[in-house]
Amino acid sequence: MSVQQIPAPPVLVEPRKTVVDGSVREVSVPPLAVPPAQGSLADIPFHNAAEAPDAVVLSRQQPDGSWRDVTAVEFAAEVLATAKGLVAHGLQPGDRLAIMARTTYEWTLLDFAAWAAGLVTVPIYPTSSAEQTRWIIQDAGAVGCAVEGVDEALLIDAELDRLPHFAHLWQFDAGAIAELVEVGKQVPEAEVTARRARLSPDSIATLLYTSGTTGRPKGCALTHGNFFAEVDNAIELLHPCFKTVSDEPASTLLFLPLSHVFGRMVAIGCLRARVRLGHAPSIKTESLLADLAGFQPTFLLVVPYVLEKVYNTARATAENMGRIASFDRAATIAQRWGEAHEAEEHGTGPGPGLTLRTARALYDPLVYRRIRAALGGKVQYAICGGSPLGHRLAAFYAGAGIEIFEGYGLTESTAAATVTPPLKPRLGTVGWPLPGTSVRIAGDGEVLLRGGQVFAGYWDSSLGAVVPAAVSPPPVWPPAGDYESDPWADRGTWFATGDIGSLDDDGYLTITGRKKEIIITASGKNVAPAPLEDRLRAHSLVGQCIVIGDNRPYVTALITLDPEGLAHWQVIHQKQKMTRDELAFDPVLCAEMQQAVADANELVSRAESIRRFSILPVDFTENSGHLTPTMKIKREAVARDFEKEIEALYEP
Repeated sequence: MSVQQIPAPPVLVEPRKTVVDGSVREVSVPPLAVPPAQGSLADIPFHNAAEAPDAVVLSRQQPDGSWRDVTAVEFAAEVLATAKGLVAHGLQPGDRLAIMARTTYEWTLLDFAAWAAGLVTVPIYPTSSAEQTRWIIQDAGAVGCAVEGVDEALLIDAELDRLPHFAHLWQFDAGAIAELVEVGKQVPEAEVTARRARLSPDSIATLLYTSGTTGRPKGCALTHGNFFAEVDNAIELLHPCFKTVSDEPASTLLFLPLSHVFGRMVAIGCLRARVRLGHAPSIKTESLLADLAGFQPTFLLVVPYVLEKVYNTARATAENMGRIASFDRAATIAQRWGEAHEAEEHGTGPGPGLTLRTARALYDPLVYRRIRAALGGKVQYAICGGSPLGHRLAAFYAGAGIEIFEGYGLTESTAAATVTPPLKPRLGTVGWPLPGTSVRIAGDGEVLLRGGQVFAGYWDSSLGAVVPAAVSPPPVWPPAGDYESDPWADRGTWFATGDIGSLDDDGYLTITGRKKEIIITASGKNVAPAPLEDRLRAHSLVGQCIVIGDNRPYVTALITLDPEGLAHWQVIHQKQKMTRDELAFDPVLCAEMQQAVADANELVSRAESIRRFSILPVDFTENSGHLTPTMKIKREAVARDFEKEIEALYEP
């Protein structure tokens, strides 16, 4: 393979900081990309075809598991042909088209084809219930939907009598794309070109319904300009991911749902940067590992759960082989190396010393290479979001040879609002504002955002239009007279995220929890559950956990067991015949969970620590109604369904 030209890395711009009463309260980073004055996401495939027709922009998995490359000119032709089919079916500019499927090539193809036809796409999670699906289609006013298979088709078909404006239902695995291409052959290309020309950065690209932990989801209206602000700055900042930096062309295998803004943003970014993109529809361990091995991506988009799973599986494998002590030593070495490397890049330490470098080199073929192999063998970077990863795992993966770019954002901010800056990581934080973004901490600790990627507002079905979101005005503090001028004056309005966080002296953001999830005990103590829950979930036996204590005398927790971790533990302790109900009260397992709770309690004060816990014999899952599709706990659902177990934790 020939050596690729290595682009010059971007110059990292230090954030501008505003300090009030000795604390950093606002940071902003200037943009690295100029926002386009015209055009839309629909133009990306056609610009790629014109500028680099032979560039490989996607790879499509074949029935035998192999991957077939798709060039820019091929993809543009498919987008055009599919868009013509949508026009032929009578869909008009501005019509909403829903997509309900797993992460597949057809999903991305139809997304761009819909935009080329002037449509607005509406993602629906393929695991959504009939009521959720009907609500989104009805609220968005979608005139049609493309689904992956027969199950989703039957689900929507059963709701048709309640969807009077719904006219089209296509099924990917029944040849929907081929049917669209065939019926669109009589539509002139000029019609699609004209529809694309009518779009601008201010046009709505998608209505993305937040999965929500409570209540009905709301449709976030994201414009083409929102996505440009997000992906163009991310491409320039995350230079190692989106641009080839060695003789290995940049590539990623996307397995997170395209129904979520995180996966959608990276898919668009890859097409924008001409990074080879593949799709993996299944996240089941065996299928995903096989897809990763076949595709061999150079970077990945992950949530902390995936990295926790890889780590815990590797540790369990080492334990089965009688090498657990060696693995734990290797993990400690990796964490120390990651921390030392971070200190070196910040100029606060000399970096890994000779002893540490030697130990890391020793364990690389024994442990770290196996970790990288589980992710395909060529992964050097991972973009991690969805929830905090934590200092321990971030340092471990850095030491294992995979640099983690941790980020923070919401659907309303088109994914990342902050991200770890290359060459200046700060483990345990979610980095600096994405270039072109400002972050502010309100007086009550709430994180406020402003930037080109912050959405226009929520969809109002009664108006058939977007209504601006509630925003936070500049705070009226510090008290008048303390300063010659108010440092927040004339700064405009900001989007209030509902998250609680803080900025350190260098402008790095740390998220400590949701504003609505902050626990206030009966004694008035404020407790952020996220740090305790994150530490507990890092244990190989823990599947999910929820910390409780609002208006209670002390803090407690409900814990579920990870099926794979539990199966391994049963083999080690020769308790394979015990049921889940029996294991929940097993003294050996309970003692191990007690130690895990004790370890988590080291993060907090005595008043914030978990005093009692209960091991549940069931899992929190999306199907059970206790998790969102992005693995976030629906706290109200858990509190409702496990009311008796919670009350028992507070009995004398």
